[in-house]
Amino acid sequence: MSRVAVVTGGNKGIGLAIVKGLCKQFNGTVYLTARDASRGQEAVKELNEQGCQPRFHQLDVSSLDSIHRFQQYLEQEHQGLDVLVNNAGVMYGHSKTAPLVEQVDVTMEINFFGTLNLTKVLSPLLRPHARIVNVSGGMGDLSHVTPELRQTFRSEQLTEEELVQMMEQFVSDVKLGVHEEKGWKMETVAYRVSKMGVTALSMVQQRQFDADPGADVVVNAVCPGWSRTDMGGASAGRSVEKGAETPIYLALLPPNVSSPRGKYLRDKEILSF
Repeated sequence: MSRVAVVTGGNKGIGLAIVKGLCKQFNGTVYLTARDASRGQEAVKELNEQGCQPRFHQLDVSSLDSIHRFQQYLEQEHQGLDVLVNNAGVMYGHSKTAPLVEQVDVTMEINFFGTLNLTKVLSPLLRPHARIVNVSGGMGDLSHVTPELRQTFRSEQLTEEELVQMMEQFVSDVKLGVHEEKGWKMETVAYRVSKMGVTALSMVQQRQFDADPGADVVVNAVCPGWSRTDMGGASAGRSVEKGAETPIYLALLPPNVSSPRGKYLRDKEILSF
């Protein structure tokens, strides 16, 4: 039975570099997924020319229909999943003029709820020793929020329901124009909060998977660092290959590894959240 790895948002940037690295280091089938089928197929062609043979499947993480279609495909084709890299993400730069409500809706839908929903739907397919990597970011650190919010995010008792409620409350606070007084007072608020959510979610998910210790499913969040991508811009300090290093390392963690599990890492080092 062939092992299977899936990378979301794999058509460019760090996602593409993760696909390329896994094609070389993962013993199995690697799926490059993307929302835009033509861009995804272009990326596969580009990798084929470099001697890599990923497969392509269309996937829009903001669409439950798309997620379920992909789940059915994986189940029929492979009956299981070994590696899931939740890399798909979006950020509105300072130059974007979309209203804040729209920015928050779209960003949360893809970055946080996309990661949550995809992992949930694909979870029944996870084989023993499966590895999940949630790409977060340094902008999602908790230094920008109130001590109360920080305590909730870090709580080892935090449940998925409570976290989802918190993220939905944030979206609703933005719509009502009260998010700043509720403690969400920061630049690039949509992206930052979405990534805080992703890091906290990774810790929550690990606690959920630990209920079945024999399965040895490991989830970690990763900050790839400021990399030269469409999102990071040309002046960023690191290459996409460097940005992809730690996500690849986490995707390939050996069976029954004691650490890292449910952690937040950058450059293969565990950071405090």
